[in-house]
Amino acid sequence: MRFRALILLLAALAAFNVWAQVADDDDDEDAPPAAATSPQRDDELPLQDLSESTLFGLLLGEVAAQRGESELGAKTYLEIAKRTRDPRIARRAVEIANYARAPQVALEAARLWHEVDARSPQALRMLTALLVGAKRVDEAEPYMAKLLAADANTVAPGLLQLARLLAQNPDKAANLRVVQRLASRYAELPEAHYAVAQAAVTANDEPLALDELRRASELRPEWEQAAIFEAQVLRRKLPQLALERMAAFVAKYPNSHDARMAYARLLVAERRYAEARAQFESLLATHKNDMDAIYAVGLLAMQAKEYALAETNFKRLLDLGYRDADAVRFALGQLAEERKDWPQALEWYRAVQRGDQLLMARLRAANVLAKQGKLEEGRALLREGAAGSQQQRIQLLIAEAQLLRESNRNREAFELLGGALEKEPDQPELLYDHALTAEKLERLDILESNLRKLIQARPDHAHAYNALGYSLADRNERLPEARKLIERALEIAPDDLYIVDSMGWVLYRMGDLKSAASFLRRAWEGRPDAEIGAHFGEVLWVMGERGEAERVWKEAADTHPANETLQRTIQRFVK
Repeated sequence: MRFRALILLLAALAAFNVWAQVADDDDDEDAPPAAATSPQRDDELPLQDLSESTLFGLLLGEVAAQRGESELGAKTYLEIAKRTRDPRIARRAVEIANYARAPQVALEAARLWHEVDARSPQALRMLTALLVGAKRVDEAEPYMAKLLAADANTVAPGLLQLARLLAQNPDKAANLRVVQRLASRYAELPEAHYAVAQAAVTANDEPLALDELRRASELRPEWEQAAIFEAQVLRRKLPQLALERMAAFVAKYPNSHDARMAYARLLVAERRYAEARAQFESLLATHKNDMDAIYAVGLLAMQAKEYALAETNFKRLLDLGYRDADAVRFALGQLAEERKDWPQALEWYRAVQRGDQLLMARLRAANVLAKQGKLEEGRALLREGAAGSQQQRIQLLIAEAQLLRESNRNREAFELLGGALEKEPDQPELLYDHALTAEKLERLDILESNLRKLIQARPDHAHAYNALGYSLADRNERLPEARKLIERALEIAPDDLYIVDSMGWVLYRMGDLKSAASFLRRAWEGRPDAEIGAHFGEVLWVMGERGEAERVWKEAADTHPANETLQRTIQRFVK
């Protein structure tokens, strides 16, 4: 018996070493706001009577955890912790219970850990996080208050971490209520008002959020973070006010880097590109190696067709070691394509080796080869990538079909997609693309059957409703049905300008010229696409606004001179 007891003792001590020496995890992403408290000294820990039963229990708990019976291990540690009142054992019970995904055991062990070691910040944070995770935020509130009050130096950052802590609780109204009560104790701190604003936005109370952010800015007028957040909230419904807020802030604090960057990006989002570029260039004047600003100036220059400036900025990013070099190489490939420098475009696309841009670079490279008359080489390049995921294989096959269509080889594209559909008859992207290809061959039966099958499988597929409705409208058939289909598409995707164009077109076919012009003007102003321009110009011409129609057609032709729909429309009306 002595030998057996010795073995148990050695094994249990080895297990004890595992949990008694676990390092503090102050950087746990799920931890609540940190509070600075005095660490517990060894002489404050309870002296344990390492009886054979205690050691055997420790060993049993550790072995159970190691063998995959983690919940049993956690419960064993918890029972020993209740008996010994040792915070180290309680902590180990929490760790194993969390690993076992046994939240109730973890919560009970955390309560005990905090009870027997009230000075431990780790115990307090763990208990708070587990209560929030259990959706018991009101119960967690006094513990959050204790964390915040532990040290005056940590109150402000602690308030700013409340949103992350409470994010796991789906009851946003309860979260807001708790944050308001906690923040009310620190009304003199701008961070308190910022915290309430964060909770208010999540709870969809934007007026409260704006009030709190303005109060935060009154307390600290130069605080960029509050100004940026206020602009983000304003932009949802009042984008012009958001711009004015940021313009005023950067005018008053011209050296505010983050605020100026946010202002520039907001201008881009509102398509005020010239003003955005001025802000980015202002950033570069004082931060010449600011790579985000360099990248933005490059993109804006490319959008403005200032290709030399765009290329200079992109290549400079590569020299500076930009974190996403493949994104820059992809942009340089696009730039070369815009210049119709096919060999250079191909070189840049082939230089993309990894990351989010890899698939798109392969697709663009294949397209460039096709434009050089090397269609089969482009198809071969696409097929080289077919060893990827199923979704990638489908994208590559659809891209191959697109290359065939652009070369007027519609029959081959139709057969390629049809062969893939035989293997995956319910695949949404294949159904949709096969339907559009069928239309080019005037196989309207297949167009309609595919799209109806897609609608049945994916009732939220806006483009399926739109494609079927537009096809009917364009053929001037079953117009009431076409309108209903397009209306359903607009319900799903109200901001999709191609669907807005379809709505204008079906209204034109139905004789409602005024409403048609309204929809088409919105589509044209938001996306000056060739076919939208063709439709809008036709409606304007029929309404007697021929000068305006010719202006729209000219603008569309300047950017899309080879578009067949546009050219046919112009030829029908302009003699």
